[in-house]
Amino acid sequence: MNESTNRKSLSEVHASVDATNRKGIKKLFAFLGPAYLVSVGYMDPGNWATDIAGGSQFGYTLIWVLLMSNLMALLLQSLSARLGVVRQLDLAQASRSEYRPAINYSLWFMAEIAIAACDLAEVLGMAIGLQLLFDLPLIWGVSLTVLDTLIILVLQSYGMRKMEAFIIALVAIIGGAFFVEMILAKPDMSELVTGFIPSLPNDTALYIAIGIIGATVMPHNLYLHSSLVQTRRIDSSTHKGIWSAIKYNFIDSAIALNAAFFVNAAILVLAASTFFKAGMFEVAEIQDAHKLLAPLLGTDLAPLLFGVALVAAGQSSTITGTLAGQIVMEGYLNLRIAPWLRRLITRVIAIIPAYLVIIIYGESETGALLVLSQVVLSLQLGFAIIPLIHFTSDKGKMGVFANKLWVQIAAWTIALIIVGLNVQLVIQEVTGWLIAAGDHAWIIWITVIPLCIAAALLLVYITLKPLIDKPSADKISRIPHGTAVTLSDLNNPIYKQIAITIDFTNVDSIAIQSAFAQGGKNAKYLLIHVVETAGAMVYGSSIADKESSIDKEALNKYVKQLTEMGYQAEMKIGYGNPKRKIPAMVKEFKSDLLVMGAHGHNFIKDLIFGTTVDTVRHRVKIPVLIVREPIDAQ
Repeated sequence: MNESTNRKSLSEVHASVDATNRKGIKKLFAFLGPAYLVSVGYMDPGNWATDIAGGSQFGYTLIWVLLMSNLMALLLQSLSARLGVVRQLDLAQASRSEYRPAINYSLWFMAEIAIAACDLAEVLGMAIGLQLLFDLPLIWGVSLTVLDTLIILVLQSYGMRKMEAFIIALVAIIGGAFFVEMILAKPDMSELVTGFIPSLPNDTALYIAIGIIGATVMPHNLYLHSSLVQTRRIDSSTHKGIWSAIKYNFIDSAIALNAAFFVNAAILVLAASTFFKAGMFEVAEIQDAHKLLAPLLGTDLAPLLFGVALVAAGQSSTITGTLAGQIVMEGYLNLRIAPWLRRLITRVIAIIPAYLVIIIYGESETGALLVLSQVVLSLQLGFAIIPLIHFTSDKGKMGVFANKLWVQIAAWTIALIIVGLNVQLVIQEVTGWLIAAGDHAWIIWITVIPLCIAAALLLVYITLKPLIDKPSADKISRIPHGTAVTLSDLNNPIYKQIAITIDFTNVDSIAIQSAFAQGGKNAKYLLIHVVETAGAMVYGSSIADKESSIDKEALNKYVKQLTEMGYQAEMKIGYGNPKRKIPAMVKEFKSDLLVMGAHGHNFIKDLIFGTTVDTVRHRVKIPVLIVREPIDAQ
């Protein structure tokens, strides 16, 4: 882990995928991409569970909730994109720059709960899909989902284009499968249209409606989108260039989220036109839906398509949780750990409740657990939405790109609806628990009630904070790495082409000093740094987020200092996995020596934070000088 020093936030937009010299359809294609990574989270198995439950119990009645949720998601995702484009901060980093540590830790914890709830839906969805297709016991399927940790990391190593191609292929499978299912189901169009008239028949409909909202307006996707939009290069020197980026990112979101809306509407319509129509009002389990499709639609193709689409949905939505988890941890905690470990931790947290429910209550309760996971997502929404509205409405930090009055009204209306529905649900559920507990109600009073009060106070605080704070300059933001340090005098010759890895800590000075002791002023030096953010892992050299920009400035500072001292120095930034990028850059520079800084990690820290030095030295065919800080300096 690298710890940064404080630095001021930047409000300008940094470069990425080149969209500056393109027009018309080519410019649109340049911006298409981030929203597709986000949209897969709107098609995960948790959505399936809420859609099937809503369609089978209430027919087409709740389709208006899907439409409302989609419109909410579109507005909120556009605000998330605006934050990333204008301030070059993701939502977690913006929160870190705004709130005190205690508040940030609380918000981080809430975000992690949301990510774990989403991952729980992916675990169960994948396991159910494998069971439906291959008759695999659910407990085995849950265990096998650990392996998709490896799949996502392998895909990330191939870069942006292959990752996006993989996602688009899975989305096409899901959409194609449900297009055929819709044709087979032959929904009653006149009844379907009446479903767009808002109504909530009973408390169960409210519970499912909140689940649908949580499954559609996913809180962790707001963190993800604000990071991924920073991958497009725009003309940041003019207001016109930034407005253009905001507009095209909105179009990207509209296309991707409407595709997700079609999938969710198709699932609900399928359940309504088959199960509800046949009087099967209690079909809430995905397994039951799969089993009943063949006799109701008269073809074995229907359940097969259903199973294939379910596996595709579970696998594709895994990407969302992986990247969002990394972004949330880095942004809130200023902590970066090895991606495989981050993914494994999230997956294990999700697997535990899945195991417990299957072992204790049996496979029949997994549907209820899926719906519950989406309700949990909805309960976290206020803690992401309210800061997002505040940040994007702040004229001091967003300038002319701050939300217009009508956007603020629409956004706060959405927040009010979501928070209001959640408060109603919490009161309803806790009241039921107190009645059911009888003489043991005191347990609820000393456990659940204090947690609810604490969550309510946190929500009130983040809502009112901008109103009670005095206007101030943009606060300091931190990202998980260091900054340039002042270099001391350096001397002496041997090697001619020397590469030096830089990670912006005190070790930099020692590494450069050691390199100069070998090459003196007659050698050429290449300063190397690799950006390892979540976006860089996926998009590679296409990424140019806040961290990339700061790294470039810091390296330039080093090069300028060294040049002024009379040394021949240049720099190069890599993006993605340093174990691959460093050897490639060393070879390209034709180095005859590589100098690397080590931090003295023990075995446990190496597992957590990664072992770049050991891997790199085996991949280069030149001498490697490894230096570290003296023990008394650490």
